[in-house]
Amino acid sequence: MSTVLSGRAEPKHALALYRNLSDAELSARIARARERLGSRLVILGHHYQRDEVIRFADFVGDSYRLSRAAADLDAEFIVFCGVHFMAESADVLAKPHQRVILPDLGAGCSMADMADADDVEEAWGELTDRYGDTVTPLTYMNSTAAIKAFCGRNGGLVCTSSNAREAFRWAWDRKERILFLPDEHLGRNTGAALGVALEKMSVWNPRVPGEKAILAVRDDSPLVLWKGYCSVHQRFSVAQAEWLRREYPGLKIVVHPECPYEVCQAADAVGSTDFIIRTVTDSPSGSKWAVGTEIHLVNRLAHQFPDKLVLSLQQNVCACATMYRIDPMHLCWALENLADGVVVNEIRVDDDTIHWARVALERMLEIGPAPARTASD
Repeated sequence: MSTVLSGRAEPKHALALYRNLSDAELSARIARARERLGSRLVILGHHYQRDEVIRFADFVGDSYRLSRAAADLDAEFIVFCGVHFMAESADVLAKPHQRVILPDLGAGCSMADMADADDVEEAWGELTDRYGDTVTPLTYMNSTAAIKAFCGRNGGLVCTSSNAREAFRWAWDRKERILFLPDEHLGRNTGAALGVALEKMSVWNPRVPGEKAILAVRDDSPLVLWKGYCSVHQRFSVAQAEWLRREYPGLKIVVHPECPYEVCQAADAVGSTDFIIRTVTDSPSGSKWAVGTEIHLVNRLAHQFPDKLVLSLQQNVCACATMYRIDPMHLCWALENLADGVVVNEIRVDDDTIHWARVALERMLEIGPAPARTASD
């Protein structure tokens, strides 16, 4: 277990006392708590967070950029309005005096949870027994600190959706095969973009015994994909894209590479969250966009650009249910306890895990920033 939850002293303010507060009361109390904490506090808000929380954030971005931003500050308390693996990443990158707080410990990530450390160790044993020292482990940023540390310890690195191609090239320059964790779709889309035939990609299913899982791996496969996915991006389909194109002539589609391969192939552009934001932002007035990513970001873009049509690729709401657990009530509760000297919901990663996770992150930085992508990439 790489993460310990500390700050478990009895809260001065019980969460139940906040349940009946109005939005106005919560806003006023959050403002007062922030004022009391002053420069000791920084609030981070992930792009997928609800607007009621984003408005309180000092920085908004993806998980890696937010963690880096916090580590560059001297704030004592980093309150991360995101999910568990993001708070872990912030703690990995934080200075020794900084403490990371997740307002609701129930805000996890189903994708990150699909790569359990014990299951990964079993897969690694099977793969290295069969193929020897020919495999490099790579993990997406959306993974636990334990998995990042596993990659660091075994000669691999971490990547984001922006620099996955560069990470894959780095790994193949060193060894014949990649084990990519935990998102099957990002791995497949990246491999295909680099010329790997779909039939040569293997999938490791951790839900079957290792001796059976290894039978699904082709000997000539340069890419072994962990069978994991994002519950939001998994739901987008080609049928949705086709229907929207019929309904809105001239519509373009931009999706995140966590979407299934077929959906990415049906889109006009594929890229990271920042890429999606830039694509919509830089498009001319009157543009029509269907966006394949989390609904809060889609709605925020639609609000920011009323001169453009911005729709979700999925007609039913595709919210990140665990991200949605962070709300003004939990934020207020956490801040008022901090202001009164009680640290609640602190996320801490043990020193050994921090060391190896940093090694994996530093290797990612060595490959340099991803080059700018175009819609045709």
